[in-house]
Amino acid sequence: MTAGVVDVAVIGGGPAGAITATLLARSGLAVSLLERSPAWRWRACGVFTSPAATAALRRVGLSAADLARVLRPIPAMRVETRDGASFRLTYGDAGGGSVPGEDSAVGIDRAGLDALLLDRAALAGVDVRLGAHVERVELDPVTGDPGAVQRLVLAGAMEPVDAHVVVGADGLRSAVGRAAGVDRRSPLGPRVGLSFHLPDPLGTAAHDARMVVIDDGYVGLAPVPGGRVNVGIVVGRSWSDMLRNQGAAEVARGIVERLPTDDGPPLAWQPLDPIAGIAPLGHRVTRRGGEGWVLVGDAAGFLDPFTGEGLHRAIVSAELASEAIEAALAAGSSRSLFRYDRAMRARFGPKDLVSRLVQAFLARPPLFGYTARRLASRATVRRTMGQVMGDLTPANRALDPRYLAALLRP
Repeated sequence: MTAGVVDVAVIGGGPAGAITATLLARSGLAVSLLERSPAWRWRACGVFTSPAATAALRRVGLSAADLARVLRPIPAMRVETRDGASFRLTYGDAGGGSVPGEDSAVGIDRAGLDALLLDRAALAGVDVRLGAHVERVELDPVTGDPGAVQRLVLAGAMEPVDAHVVVGADGLRSAVGRAAGVDRRSPLGPRVGLSFHLPDPLGTAAHDARMVVIDDGYVGLAPVPGGRVNVGIVVGRSWSDMLRNQGAAEVARGIVERLPTDDGPPLAWQPLDPIAGIAPLGHRVTRRGGEGWVLVGDAAGFLDPFTGEGLHRAIVSAELASEAIEAALAAGSSRSLFRYDRAMRARFGPKDLVSRLVQAFLARPPLFGYTARRLASRATVRRTMGQVMGDLTPANRALDPRYLAALLRP
């Protein structure tokens, strides 16, 4: 390491950033992690995931006791269409185990998980800096120079941070992505995401999550630890005027109060935290790595929460990026950082195609309703869809013409 220069600077203290920093520090590298917020705050983020994410959290060092504190088992995800059709997606053989993540989906306490991962980063030797707002990233244009330094300019009177490699783990509008000129609009069009928690009317009892399709959008309801339900709302362009005139809170309240009541008691409108929003929801990038930089987590591209784009992809990107960065620093070359981009495309490109296909069906309610009825009545086809959605089997299986024929035939 050059004097006064860290090996790696990571921007963003969410799961992707914290795990990337931890893995690199465990390999003996000098790592600084810069998180804009001085303390954790609720923000729109993923809280529902399949056993694949739980397995990934175990790979990066979380124990069964750690996971039991921050995960809540969910037997299945029930998808409900506008015309009343529904189907139930399970993961694994049993579709609902008592140990979080073994054979079931889980709901995540993001405050607990994010704090836990940052603590592990600090224990691994990462220089964790909370309240460090990166205003600008200056990428060194010298191609192939093993001593090239990337500079992170911080807000206020804080000294800049210099690093040989900078990791953008700072979400949909990444400072690193902007500096590298790789950010692009989402191919799915402009959408708004809203997220908050309500009291769970069933307390801490195990019950299904729900994905309810509404006009030009959908609502996800996921039980999470602490007797709460996370509400995630995604709406398209047709809701713009209503959001502008009524505000996010009133729109969210109206949507929740009009949801089908299901078989249990209705949700009470008692928000337990501020309604967090993000717009536009989703983006893509032309590359995820280059000379002295990589993108991980949502910064590396995010399409659609409907098909489970969040935590599992963030962890896998952290694992792949940390391997690439170690190789780059050892070799004095950024070649492995470009290979990281290819590895991410190979790993998640088919899932992105599935996401686009699902969105195309959602945009045509009669077609989505027809597909939902086919999934409800065809257990083998439904099981494969659950495996694909949960990142438990290659997404190419859902794109196989034979599978599509089995799904869509009358």
